[in-house]
Amino acid sequence: MPEVSKMKKPDVKLVLLGDMNVGKTSLLHRYTERKFKDTVSTVGGAFFLKQWGPYNISIWDTAGREQFHGLGSMYCRGAAAVILTYDVSNWQSLAELEERFLSLTDTANHDCIYALVGNKADLTDPRAQLSQDSDEASKDRMDCGEERTETQVLSACPTPPASPVSLSGITPGKQVTPEDAMALYGRILRYKGLEEKSSLPAEKMCFETSAKTGYNVDNLFEALFDLVLPSILRNKNENQHSLTVDLEECRGSKRGRPGCC
Repeated sequence: MPEVSKMKKPDVKLVLLGDMNVGKTSLLHRYTERKFKDTVSTVGGAFFLKQWGPYNISIWDTAGREQFHGLGSMYCRGAAAVILTYDVSNWQSLAELEERFLSLTDTANHDCIYALVGNKADLTDPRAQLSQDSDEASKDRMDCGEERTETQVLSACPTPPASPVSLSGITPGKQVTPEDAMALYGRILRYKGLEEKSSLPAEKMCFETSAKTGYNVDNLFEALFDLVLPSILRNKNENQHSLTVDLEECRGSKRGRPGCC
């Protein structure tokens, strides 16, 4: 009889929050499957398990529709990191994060990390329009033993050449700037009662990505994985202590136990 494979136990939990149609599911598909595909709206939530080195990281994709709003706090329970996602071409999607979704994170860990991610950057930033799919296609044409060299350098929270308000036509359709996202990040810290000086800087925790081209997606997830590593190690250490039994103490308690007669 074949051995039934066991479900790996997650070491840490990440959650994506945001309004519908901002591209949360597409971001996950781009990172986990290395490709972009059109998706339907998530119903309730979806669970992905990513192996990162020796660790298993669970990534929860949540529904953005109003009818599933109440489930968000349940998915955020025990989260070590929350990715608050918006659409850079839709100002309302950023406002919704503060108005509807921020309160759902009250059930996350007290030391939870928060990242703000502006997706669909390919609509507004020429740097995000270079598709990584072409790199994957060229890799398929290479021999199996040949390695591909990455030439594209990705950075967190890139600054556009100018605001669409001040110079229309340079970044067409852009409604949310990195400065807007960093301002919201500061308000999130104040909502959580955290001091900005002792917290991770906004420049490090605000990203612009494109699930369609792959721009900055790897950088986003791998940066967060690095940041939650202390939480993983702390949980493993606590689990080891909880499973440790003091044998000498057990023997002493048995010797001191009175007889029945």
